[in-house]
Amino acid sequence: MQMDKFTARLQGALGEAQSLAVGQSTPAIEPVHLMLALLQQQGGSARPLLQQAGVNVEDLRTALEMALENLPKMQDFSGEVQLSRGLASLLNLADREAQQRGDQYISTEAVLLAACDDSGELGKLVKRAGAAKSVLAQKIDEVRGGESVDDPNAEEKREALEKYTVDLTQRAEEGKL
Repeated sequence: MQMDKFTARLQGALGEAQSLAVGQSTPAIEPVHLMLALLQQQGGSARPLLQQAGVNVEDLRTALEMALENLPKMQDFSGEVQLSRGLASLLNLADREAQQRGDQYISTEAVLLAACDDSGELGKLVKRAGAAKSVLAQKIDEVRGGESVDDPNAEEKREALEKYTVDLTQRAEEGKL
């Protein structure tokens, strides 16, 4: 898997997933490491997209943390970690999702969709938290507005409005004006 095919956000999440694995002395980066990193990513799109799709993100986060605690740990950990088969499979599924959507880069959105198809523990956890691939795909399409991911920074550009503006209509509806 080529890292230059990943968006900047996904590359950052993979780096954080590696840190999680190292911190827990696990010899391989697992899909649950990556999903937890995506949920914890500051300014990332995973958490809001999952929430919009009706996923109970707090239940998912708790389940992911429990799954991490149950991973095998090495006593004499050298600090060297590698991708697990499960994570390699998840990234391949994400690559397929990206290609089907006409994307040139694999985004966190493609990973979220791939997680719904994952046959391992991550797939079970996201489904148990309420993830439905069709609903998630619809929310992703709404956020993208018909655009594909043809730039490694596409996710950050797309989120610029939410980051740097205030939705006065939403605040009025919430009674915060």
